[in-house]
Amino acid sequence: MIYLDNAATTLQKPPEVAAAVYRAVNTCATPGRGSHAAAMRAAETVYSCREEAAALFHVPAPEQVAFTMNATHGLNIAIHSLVTPGGRVVVSGYEHNAVMRPLYALGARVDVAASPLFQPHAALEAFRARIPGAQAVICTHASNVYGFILPIKEIAALCRQEGVPLIVDAAQSAGVLDLDFAALGAAFIAMPGHKGLLGPQGTGLLLCREGAEPILFGGTGSMSASRAMPDFLPDRLEAGTVNVYGIAGLEQGLRYLRRTGLRSVREREGDGMAHLAAGLRPLPGLRLLEGPPGTQTGVLSVVTETMNCEEAAEALGGAGVAVRAGLHCAPLAHETGGTLDTGTVRLSLGPFNTEGEMRRVCGVFENILKNGYKL
Repeated sequence: MIYLDNAATTLQKPPEVAAAVYRAVNTCATPGRGSHAAAMRAAETVYSCREEAAALFHVPAPEQVAFTMNATHGLNIAIHSLVTPGGRVVVSGYEHNAVMRPLYALGARVDVAASPLFQPHAALEAFRARIPGAQAVICTHASNVYGFILPIKEIAALCRQEGVPLIVDAAQSAGVLDLDFAALGAAFIAMPGHKGLLGPQGTGLLLCREGAEPILFGGTGSMSASRAMPDFLPDRLEAGTVNVYGIAGLEQGLRYLRRTGLRSVREREGDGMAHLAAGLRPLPGLRLLEGPPGTQTGVLSVVTETMNCEEAAEALGGAGVAVRAGLHCAPLAHETGGTLDTGTVRLSLGPFNTEGEMRRVCGVFENILKNGYKL
């Protein structure tokens, strides 16, 4: 199988990730709930992962790294910490349902900074016009549908200038694009562990500027006599037992990225994207949604003219190419990009895809377009 669904989950991971999970299952107990060897080993593993994340994302202190179940969990914490019913919140035109649904549920006034696809300057100007007076700004770093990289540094600067807190959805950028928490000055950055960070599912990170409001209440292993959650990070946000086994794997994914370097990861994905787009671009009946160099991650959405996207994805899957089709949980992005009626077939690369795989994918797609749904 040629796996091109990395925007959902990276299937191919460094071997040390699985080894760490196996080791933790057999050696780690509950962190912070005992002084015996297995509990201490778990605590050391969890703290070591915090340190790795803090180092990769330039977080001033490991305690500002809170573990979550996924990016959606982290975004919900961030949104509930900053947004009140009726508050005006500025978002990009490319936000995922992990942002939009919590805002709608809260009754926030959503102000969309809509801008054309693959035009960073237009996106920045749309935010510039709307940020003043907002309660919060929420912006994806890169679109999960199109791979469009939004000008997050410049948007963050506008937020700092206006004194408006910023939440960054780094679901598609963490582990691929440079992300400097200290320099951005964002209130929160949420990310999953199972995508670009190459960790297991059920893991995520929320980088916190300062205090946050929990959405889950319970035991933390600290201040047990108090009726309230602890008022300090990360305990305030980590009720119950954290996913030690997943965190052990995530630590190794983070270590791999620090060892390899994000620049190397970007170059691999960029080379793969170039070969993939070059092979698909000439095919009749296929429209590529691609941007100028430097405006797109390793995510390429395409629209087929002769069959719907679900049929195309099923045909690709039958030929051994794993992709995703539909609206990708981001109808706002499709509305902005003009693909709400059709959806797209999304091909998303990871650091372990090869040039040879891209050639084979192009050949499979060509056969599908020529022969229809049934090969």
